[in-house]
Amino acid sequence: MPRVHASHEVKDVQHWLSSPKREEVFGPLGVTEIKTYVDPEGSNRVGLTMNVADMDAVMGLMQTQEGIDAMEHDGVIPETLVILIES
Repeated sequence: MPRVHASHEVKDVQHWLSSPKREEVFGPLGVTEIKTYVDPEGSNRVGLTMNVADMDAVMGLMQTQEGIDAMEHDGVIPETLVILIES
């Protein structure tokens, strides 16, 4: 199960941190150990790491209306999203 790192900017860091959407959306896909990260300099750049059982399912979800709505709910700025996979 690969470990994935995703970083992006958000509109409101505190809202993003407190949102249950990550677990709600990714949990049913078998994503585990979601951990959140924030920029210690106080910018709106955040990140997360997670274990992903099916990367195709996760990437596919992000293209659906459910995925788009989840990102919007969390205040994610989609064009800033960068995904890295542990090698």
